[in-house]
Amino acid sequence: MGTPTAAPPRAGGPPPPDAGPDGPDRPEGPRLPRLPGGDFARYLGNRLLGAAVSLLLVLLSAFVIFRVIGGDPVRAVAGDTPLTPEQQREIRDRLGLDDPLAVQFRDYLNQLFTLDWGTSYVSSAPVTELMWSRLPATLLLTGTALVLAVGFGVWVGTRAGWRPGSRFDRAQVGLALTLWSAPTFWLGMIVIVVFAVHLGWFPVNGMRSARGVGEGWWPQTLDVAHHLVLPALTMAAVVYAQYVLIMRSSIMDERAADHLRVARAKGLRDDLVRRRHAVPNALLPTVTLIGLQLGAVFNGALLTETIFSWPGLGLLFHQAIRVPDIPLLQVLFIFFAGTTILANLVADLLHRFLDPRVRSTA
Repeated sequence: MGTPTAAPPRAGGPPPPDAGPDGPDRPEGPRLPRLPGGDFARYLGNRLLGAAVSLLLVLLSAFVIFRVIGGDPVRAVAGDTPLTPEQQREIRDRLGLDDPLAVQFRDYLNQLFTLDWGTSYVSSAPVTELMWSRLPATLLLTGTALVLAVGFGVWVGTRAGWRPGSRFDRAQVGLALTLWSAPTFWLGMIVIVVFAVHLGWFPVNGMRSARGVGEGWWPQTLDVAHHLVLPALTMAAVVYAQYVLIMRSSIMDERAADHLRVARAKGLRDDLVRRRHAVPNALLPTVTLIGLQLGAVFNGALLTETIFSWPGLGLLFHQAIRVPDIPLLQVLFIFFAGTTILANLVADLLHRFLDPRVRSTA
């Protein structure tokens, strides 16, 4: 009997499933479906990992920096009261200042993660109580400054970029560059000399009048607003300059876009073309900058609050570093750095959500 042979495939028919140019092919296994949102999960994981590493470095820096700066914490606790050597050793033992650094770092991490942030050397009040009592003043100042900077900066930048080279554009660019290059402390001193000392329009420092303004929320609100004008304008001036320049550049890039030519060809007025078609696309870099500025504005409050004696976290940090009040300094340092890290994370996620080019390359 002869060996049976395989029947040849019919002409034009499909090849056998296991046939290949070099012999039988291994059948492919089932492909796993691609999970929706997998790219975003990977992108989010990378950003969260970077933020976590940055925060760990901040925690380590807060422990090291404020233990190598000058100053004696024992003197901060004692104030002007003279102490004997025995009393000084007792205070150092109570604060753990003579413990090994490894023990101090362990206690430091334990306090952070249990939200027991210790007490202030100067006031003997809990650090959390001091922070929460000063946080509303900082939020009021930074929030007002950011709203003013974004509102006027976007409007002025749009007008200047829509008519580049005009008299308005040249004047606003010159003003923005001047404000951007001016140091905050110098600008604050100029504002105080002009509007508080010579003209006498606004108070120099503080958040409320020492003599009182009477009963009721309305007089007190007006008093706080009166004190808020100079520090808010000083803080907003530098931030405003950045928004003007960024928005102006974005509008100038959009002016040559094809969809604007189509809008003009349809007969739309120039102001409608600018507001409905140019501004929404040009806002993307500005929105990203807002996220980045959330942390920078908090950090900028340090100088502004110190200059105007505004009773916020910035002034509290300045007062604590003169002592030094180590528990308070550590927590404030972590708070300011943490807000910057969080703001950068939010800006990255917002940028990816708004810009499809980032989503396609992420």
